[in-house]
Amino acid sequence: MSDMFLLTQQQLNRIKPYFPVSHGVPRADDRRVISGIIDVIWYGLQWKDAPKAYGPHKTRYNRFVRWSRAGIFHKIFRELSRHSRASDGLMIDATHLKAHRTAASLPKNGQSPAVLAARTAACIRSSMRCTTTRASRCTCC
Repeated sequence: MSDMFLLTQQQLNRIKPYFPVSHGVPRADDRRVISGIIDVIWYGLQWKDAPKAYGPHKTRYNRFVRWSRAGIFHKIFRELSRHSRASDGLMIDATHLKAHRTAASLPKNGQSPAVLAARTAACIRSSMRCTTTRASRCTCC
């Protein structure tokens, strides 16, 4: 638990005025949940892959979605940037890239890349009939 990221009490007190009022059932520990949200975003994890010490992944996800839609995080970031030392501006990078499953260059059907390269070299599109057998699943003919 020592390698886990947690907001300090001073950091939490700085953003706490922007938290919405809790109605009915008390919220889960704000420090733990907000730290878990920051950890997920910082490392680009899926919600369920963050350490269990931050609490249930569904709690972190639901709070992130609700507070994002309500503009809570926008207010927090505006407050933090207002008191920053940056003179001209502050930029927060929220880039997220996701590769399609076909982007992974894994061998198809358990064959090595050399076999695949040889097959495609043999299947030159021309007026001649393909030299590969049907059992090797040639796509050119």
